[in-house]
Amino acid sequence: MAYLDFLSAIHKSTTRDYLARVNEYPKAQAAALAKNWDLDYWDGSRHTGYGGYKYDGRWRPVAEALAAHYKLASGSRVLDVGCGKGFLLYELMQVVPGLELCGIDVSTYAIENSKPEVRPYLLTGTAARLPFEADSFDLVISITTLHNLYCFELFDALQEIERVSRKDKYICVESYRNESEKVNLLYWQLTCEMFCTPEEWQWWFDRTGYTGDHSFIYFE
Repeated sequence: MAYLDFLSAIHKSTTRDYLARVNEYPKAQAAALAKNWDLDYWDGSRHTGYGGYKYDGRWRPVAEALAAHYKLASGSRVLDVGCGKGFLLYELMQVVPGLELCGIDVSTYAIENSKPEVRPYLLTGTAARLPFEADSFDLVISITTLHNLYCFELFDALQEIERVSRKDKYICVESYRNESEKVNLLYWQLTCEMFCTPEEWQWWFDRTGYTGDHSFIYFE
């Protein structure tokens, strides 16, 4: 297991007003709307989610880094758990032609509004019960998804990711290292259920037998 940072550049490119997040719109109402994983979350107001999650090419550097580090080649099988609209999978398709791609997400809306080029490879489902045989994929990734699960679902999801991967695994989750980052995370998040320090995340990895790579994003 290694700590590999593929995501912080994208995460830090967004400017966040943490106080506005909790003062300009009822936070409980915003979270309730976001957790429907529907239009409000993906393409509605910024108060309830992304404020319009459109393809803009930002995932290309991540795809290039993943492909290079994990030595992906034509015929490699890749699963994205929590794929959203499939933008990262689309970039992987461009970077390494011939990949066998699959994505799964709890949001029917996201899949119905995904990148058309990858839509045939996406399905609705939960990370806690992956509908694939053991050792099905060369690389399983999950980007900013697993912290949205309750602890009992997280336990199953980590074991499921381990089960369906025959080689490499990489996940990125939200975390905090101090009280300032904890407060910012609490202010900003809409869907997070697992509020864990890096040490607590490591406990979960050890507890579930997760052997893949990982990284954290922090709200500094």
